[in-house]
Amino acid sequence: MSVTPIRLYGDPVLRAPAAPVVDFDAELRRLVDDLTDTMLSAGGAGLAAPQIGVGARVFTWHVDGEVGHLVNPQVVPVGEETQEGPEGCLSIPGFAYDCRRHLYVAATGFDVHGEPVRVEGSHLLARAVQHEVDHLDGVLFVDRLEPGAREAALAAIAEAEWAGMGAWVPRVEVSPH
Repeated sequence: MSVTPIRLYGDPVLRAPAAPVVDFDAELRRLVDDLTDTMLSAGGAGLAAPQIGVGARVFTWHVDGEVGHLVNPQVVPVGEETQEGPEGCLSIPGFAYDCRRHLYVAATGFDVHGEPVRVEGSHLLARAVQHEVDHLDGVLFVDRLEPGAREAALAAIAEAEWAGMGAWVPRVEVSPH
């Protein structure tokens, strides 16, 4: 278990769809431990494997004191109700923008042992699950902003002191899972 550097906006791994996990082994358990340690250390509500450079469909969350993970998640909205509120990302540090998400979701997937898991939630948990599944699809929350807000957000992000640091990372790791 270790705290791993988080990839920043501009790193190509954040735009690549992650591959499904096929092996539920010690390497997967280490990945989930690393994701959890890194997420907790950074104070995030969630962290997806691509954010630490691993192209596997795995994410962790920490919401309302609950820590969990999902492997190969599938998420579906429950009902039509939406929420709009501030959302940030550990890969876009220092920025938060109002983003529309479904208010209630149900997600299915597996734990590190390959056992089926179902997670249902609303508000922050629903937002975190949708945000992390987007990461697994190569989508960032700024992609979900209204066009004018997205343009302003991208301009502000381009001026961040860390801007461009994510683009230089030459390696994209793909997990054998």
